[in-house]
Amino acid sequence: MIQSFVKSLLCCSVVALHTVSTGVSYAAEPLVFISAFSGGEQGAIHAYRLDLETGRLELLERTTTIENPFFFDLSPDGRFLYAVHAEKFGGDEFEEVAAFQLQGRTGKLTSLNSQSAHGSATCYVAVDGTGQSVVAANYSSGSVASFRIKADGSLEKAASVIQHVGSSVNPKRQQGPYAHSIVVSPDNRFAFAADLGADRVFAYQLDSKTARLTPNRQPWVRTPPGAGPRHLTFHPSGRFLYAINELTNSVTHFDYDAQNGSLIERETTSSLPADFDGVSYCADVKATPDGRFLYGTNRGHDSIAIYSVADDGSLTVVDIVPSLGKGPQNLAITADGRLLLCGNMPGDNVAVFRIDGQTGRLKAAGDPISIPKPSCIKLLP
Repeated sequence: MIQSFVKSLLCCSVVALHTVSTGVSYAAEPLVFISAFSGGEQGAIHAYRLDLETGRLELLERTTTIENPFFFDLSPDGRFLYAVHAEKFGGDEFEEVAAFQLQGRTGKLTSLNSQSAHGSATCYVAVDGTGQSVVAANYSSGSVASFRIKADGSLEKAASVIQHVGSSVNPKRQQGPYAHSIVVSPDNRFAFAADLGADRVFAYQLDSKTARLTPNRQPWVRTPPGAGPRHLTFHPSGRFLYAINELTNSVTHFDYDAQNGSLIERETTSSLPADFDGVSYCADVKATPDGRFLYGTNRGHDSIAIYSVADDGSLTVVDIVPSLGKGPQNLAITADGRLLLCGNMPGDNVAVFRIDGQTGRLKAAGDPISIPKPSCIKLLP
């Protein structure tokens, strides 16, 4: 169980304001936090300053008081960070979710506390839109957990721990549930968890004040057999949800009903060239802030699939380009929609690309930077 997860991973200051053509102002040099998925001194959360004009990343700080910080998230107000912490990732001991306070825009993190994730190989952490709740997905345990955030940013003990059930058609990877991600809906009323082993997206009602999760009236929806849904992202309009499928290298598009939290499967689109016959596994999926383009990573083919998004949420492949490193694991897009960052985890680098606002195509903004096993990237505008 643990071995299959690790295999999937490896294949697997005051700042000036910048105003884009839309008239919206963003920090000219947003902060970028990148986790290094390792133990000991190498296992760190790195903080960089990003120059939006050049795409250059300048290292500010390394927080090394954390082990194997595979995934993390920032609070909406940019004051706190919540990360996976484990001395031995995916071992017999449960992982923890650790809370940190950001020291302004210096990149420095101060430890607050940590709580048991009540599961093994915790691989996803997300903060709700109110900044009152944290949700987490435990891969090897096939479960999800939720935590209430105190006023000082620290975490209470788990408010909910829910065990998934189910399996699917792949005998090596889907013999039981493997919860791979959990995201909160734009209206903050629901949480959705992609389960690779069960081929399901589980749906929960979320009470942000108490951080409690309860199964939704539509408790889950299936993905195509053998798909292995891994990560989820909502379209900025809030009308669509996209699941990137690790095992079949594809993206499934769902329509989302915000009134009752239900999903309707619409289509599944490949992330690989039609003539590719090698081994590859998808990892992450992200949309541009304007909702016109979607990006997904292919580990093995070592590429980024670029999709245009139609008004009805349907996808068309625009291009599939090299990720400039081995095993593209995680993506992040700047708030102005001009730059995309890609963490190539086994390739030990992070590449920055310029996004063509008209076509969605990508062009490298300089050479990738070296960083050990980058597994998660988050931006603070």
